Amino acid sequence: MAGSRTLSTNVGTNHGRSPFVIDRRRLEAIVRDAGRIALERWPGNGHDLRSWEKSPGNPVCEADLLVDRYLRRELTALLPSAGWLSEETTDAPERLAGGLIWLVDPIDGTRDYIHGREGWCVSVALINSGRPLFGLLCAPARGEFWHGEAGQGAWRNGRRLVASSRRQLAGARVPADSLAPVDADLVLVHKPNSIALRIAMVAADEADLLATLRWGWEWDIGAAALIAREAGAAVTDAFGEPLNYNKADPRAFGVLVTAAAMHAAAVERLRARAEKLSRAN
Repeated sequence: MAGSRTLSTNVGTNHGRSPFVIDRRRLEAIVRDAGRIALERWPGNGHDLRSWEKSPGNPVCEADLLVDRYLRRELTALLPSAGWLSEETTDAPERLAGGLIWLVDPIDGTRDYIHGREGWCVSVALINSGRPLFGLLCAPARGEFWHGEAGQGAWRNGRRLVASSRRQLAGARVPADSLAPVDADLVLVHKPNSIALRIAMVAADEADLLATLRWGWEWDIGAAALIAREAGAAVTDAFGEPLNYNKADPRAFGVLVTAAAMHAAAVERLRARAEKLSRAN
């Protein structure tokens, strides 16, 4: 990978077992190929696409399933000891036994994808003992490839990322469609449908604050959260608590990604809303 070593490398142990290695160059190639598979079917390039709703307001399309199958086959071959947790695959409790899993959203931002807009990406993270080791986002419609490695940094298209350094909450850039009256001192910026890309905007100093106040899934945030953290952003749930992965219930209430110096102020501003909404859900 640009910006990091590309050879097969010892990256840790699997829950106290023997060390495992991963070919980073092959990992990047797999994620890029998944992005190519999605791009070849993207309506933004004029392709017809079959889509439907898994549940009301929860769209899925044939490309989601194709990319999911491709990633499961290739990532399992790359690291057979890792379990699997994906938005488009039925969850299997066996993943809890090892601690090492692939965490995948084959197309994050499906609404933008279906409507031919660019705000979508393929999201892949490798998790060990609840923590991300690698995070990769492929956004081919935008010409972007993002990756981060625990303790090593984060990059977009080979360029090292440094997160927003804003200190004041007032005036902070937020990728959102609208703001509550209490947040009128914030500044709206473009919002891609993909939550991963919105998190990555803070990593790239294109936003200062990303917050959600709802129950969300690990696969939506795992890769991007690592990228943001490695770029220097603060990353927590909506209450300011650390995010953990490969839980029996693979959800967290909200995600809060900010310039590090303003994180405490953001947690305080959102606290009452987060407490109310988490109880309601």
